[in-house]
Amino acid sequence: MTTELLNHVLRQGDRALVLSHRLAQWITHAPSLEEDMALANISLDLLGQTRHLYTYAGELEGEGNDEDYFAYWRDAAAFRNPLLVEQPNGDFAVTIARQVFHDHAALLYWESMTESADVTLGALAARARNETAFHLQHSTGWLVRLGDGTDESHRRAQAGVDALWPYTSELLDADDEGELRSSGLIGKPIETAWHEAVADTLLNAGLHAPIDAEQCAGGIHGVHSEHLEPLLHEMQHLARAHPGASW
Repeated sequence: MTTELLNHVLRQGDRALVLSHRLAQWITHAPSLEEDMALANISLDLLGQTRHLYTYAGELEGEGNDEDYFAYWRDAAAFRNPLLVEQPNGDFAVTIARQVFHDHAALLYWESMTESADVTLGALAARARNETAFHLQHSTGWLVRLGDGTDESHRRAQAGVDALWPYTSELLDADDEGELRSSGLIGKPIETAWHEAVADTLLNAGLHAPIDAEQCAGGIHGVHSEHLEPLLHEMQHLARAHPGASW
């Protein structure tokens, strides 16, 4: 059971870390200074969640590895993040579509984890739930503004939804975590609630989900797109160029 829980914790930590780095890439490139600050703060929230998850992963693993090891010293094949979060930022509408899909799933996940039998994860969930509620308010607000805005903003928002929808299934319930769920270590399934919540957001934005879009998966099992390795190279470069360095 410890191995299964470790894998679950790494999936959540990797998800938060990779998305945090993607959002950090918007700093000084966002549509406004205010949005620069908003995306930076969301990125930092996710990074904070990552640190707690990686620290706990080190405790579960029991091999003396810390948060820096999990972030900087694993190659792409060792990461277990869903494919959605490693996809390129694209334009602002693509980033917002990605956030809406992610944030709905993340909020449902953390809400369910407040009842986890795992004390550490339950405590983290209580904090992360509040942070993620703000993230979702931010992303859904923007998607409605874009979808219900000009013809151009609507076109770009729909294009973002269409492009990223095939990567959404990995945000939901993993098919190899049934034992963790039955043991009460992870929360109740979120797939139905996620589809309902996303459908409501898309309706408010005047957008629609693609019909019969084929799903792409593999990230949570270590099979990634061509986009993760360059992202990790950028993120890990300093640590690997100066191993053991401290400020």
